[in-house]
Amino acid sequence: MGDLGVWLAFGMFAIFLAMILIGYNVAFSFAATGIVFSFVGNLTGDFNPDRLNLLADRWFGSVRDEQLLAVPFFVLMGAVLEKSGLAERLLNAIGMLMGPIKGGVAVAVVIVGTLLAAATGVVAATVIVMGLLSLPTMVRLGYDHKLATGVIIASGTLAQLLPPSIVLILLASQLGTGILGLFAGSLIPGLLLAFLYAAYALIISQLRDVGPAMPPEERTLGGKVLALEILFSVVPVILLILAVLLSIFFGIATPTESGVVGVVGALVLGALNFVFDKALVAAGASHVTPTWRLRKETFVSSVRSAANITILVMTLLLCSNFFSLVFDVLGGQRQAAEWLSGIGGGKNGFVLVAMVAIFILGINLEFLEITFIVVPIFVPAMEALNFTQVDLVWFAVLMAINLNMAFISPPVGFSLFYLQSVAPPEVKTADIHKGAIPFMVLQGLALVIIGFFPQIVEASFNFFINTPEAVEAISVVGG
Repeated sequence: MGDLGVWLAFGMFAIFLAMILIGYNVAFSFAATGIVFSFVGNLTGDFNPDRLNLLADRWFGSVRDEQLLAVPFFVLMGAVLEKSGLAERLLNAIGMLMGPIKGGVAVAVVIVGTLLAAATGVVAATVIVMGLLSLPTMVRLGYDHKLATGVIIASGTLAQLLPPSIVLILLASQLGTGILGLFAGSLIPGLLLAFLYAAYALIISQLRDVGPAMPPEERTLGGKVLALEILFSVVPVILLILAVLLSIFFGIATPTESGVVGVVGALVLGALNFVFDKALVAAGASHVTPTWRLRKETFVSSVRSAANITILVMTLLLCSNFFSLVFDVLGGQRQAAEWLSGIGGGKNGFVLVAMVAIFILGINLEFLEITFIVVPIFVPAMEALNFTQVDLVWFAVLMAINLNMAFISPPVGFSLFYLQSVAPPEVKTADIHKGAIPFMVLQGLALVIIGFFPQIVEASFNFFINTPEAVEAISVVGG
């Protein structure tokens, strides 16, 4: 293709970005710009319409991708857990356990947010549920509004990084690497971030008294009742998460099969909530009323949520395939690969530029849009730079941490809006924005640590994958 074709390709990309920033539907923007510029390219002789015959193969290839089949199951698992009262039980139990410590409730929010992130894999659901349940309590206890909102949005956004994250599943599909590798490689980095959040909450609460201890009159659970509440709320969730992840890591089930296990486990936990409530009441608890929470409406709503997200993903996938085909035929893919692979510093130089671009785009775009827009442009450059499969895992983990940071970036980070929509009136927008900044710094610190010490990802990969084939495939990450 000639220079005019390259100009058309990047003009198409620029107009596409302008359309989605203005507010047009992303799938429509993909399709509209693809149609218009394929027609213009045909007129200028830079686009051969016969190349559109490749589109059917691309579409069917995408639909046949077994990795994407895991998406609806993990989303359904998270939706069932979210609507079954799980978050409320977790916060009640861990909050009471950690309450006597300064900053303890904030640490409880981080722990529960981390568990919910791993259980749901959806940022919006985690942040909104945590905001509804924990923010009013923290405000009532006298927590600084900035600390209270910061721990909620930071821990809720971990749903992008901790498996079984939808982000990781889609990145695995777009990068051409396995879900298994991304799940294993992201687990320790995700827990590292959660540790940084909890440590910050504890230290700042001790130094500035911004996170008071829960007063004795608020600690209504204790002794046998508290022990039972922890047993009934925390242990089953941890066991479910471990069953899902370890079945993948040990080769017992494929990611899709483990998603099915997760859905069945979530339904069982939802049904057992009634039994747990009765046992607590029998032990003398007065904070619960035995209720059958796994009703028909709950299940239908959960299935609808899973169907909506799955349809959105598949629509974006099909439309983005059309867009990327036109972009490629016009010469944009080849030119982008030349520019990106020609950046000084080899792989590290490319990763630095890629992270800056992802952060800037991530402030205004959802992770789905980033995945389908940017990653296909990066892939040819990574191939030219001889990225190994483990290099791709490292890059994907960096990208997920980067998206975490972009998602809480004031003033337009998506997680800020999610929390703002459910925050009580006394919590101001400025508090939410200021509260995000220290956690952005922690995320930036984690990004630098993982970037300079990629062996952390390798260690996570090696620790959680227990098959000789996987261990044999490992090479030094980033090397």
